[in-house]
Amino acid sequence: MALQSKKRASEGPDGPPARSERSPGKFITFEGGEGTGKSTQVAMLALRLEAHGIAVLVTREPGGSPGAEIIRHVLLSGAAKPLGPDAEAMLFAAAREDHVRCTIKPALDSGKWVVCDRFADSTRVYQGVLGQVDQRLINGLERVSIGDLSPDLTLVLDLPVEAAFERRTRRRGGAAPDRFEAEDLEFHQKLRQAYLALAAREPHRCVVIDAGTSKEEVAKQIWRVVNSRFDPGMAPLTAEDLVS
Repeated sequence: MALQSKKRASEGPDGPPARSERSPGKFITFEGGEGTGKSTQVAMLALRLEAHGIAVLVTREPGGSPGAEIIRHVLLSGAAKPLGPDAEAMLFAAAREDHVRCTIKPALDSGKWVVCDRFADSTRVYQGVLGQVDQRLINGLERVSIGDLSPDLTLVLDLPVEAAFERRTRRRGGAAPDRFEAEDLEFHQKLRQAYLALAAREPHRCVVIDAGTSKEEVAKQIWRVVNSRFDPGMAPLTAEDLVS
């Protein structure tokens, strides 16, 4: 899918409140299905921002803080799956509350840019859409776990499911898939469509990135979005920036 032109969240009445009023840092999240290259692009973006003198904290969900990392093991091992999607949503929220309180907010308040591999959108999609968890519960869990915290920018990496499956197989080698990777093809097709629908509903925050090209080309797409959204004066992408 082609890159979409987005305006800054602070520029229009339809966007969320400018988070710079609450803290000096910027909060960028990466979302998308399994095998779309989120972790790779998180790392590449962080390196590029640091090369331009920006202090960056890289983190992930579930995880990113001591308490959340413990819950991560429970969730990704599949131990919580028999409890159902409602319980999984609650566990994700508990991990997120610890993550936000211990890691994300302190970093933002100190002026760092936080680049996070997944955030609340993952719960909205995985448990809310695919797990059919009541939206009222999802909303209530968000009020408790993140309050008014919202990403300044969410990059949704989009890739056909079959291609994502091939990437995941190569990446894992002989390792067993985690709780969500192990779901069937239909699950992942619905997951992709749910992310595209989410991005369409929140165009002030979400940008869809075509993840079907090389990692360097994907990084260029992402850099153009970050550059135009936050600082048009940033230096253009160079070959050195792409070294990961």
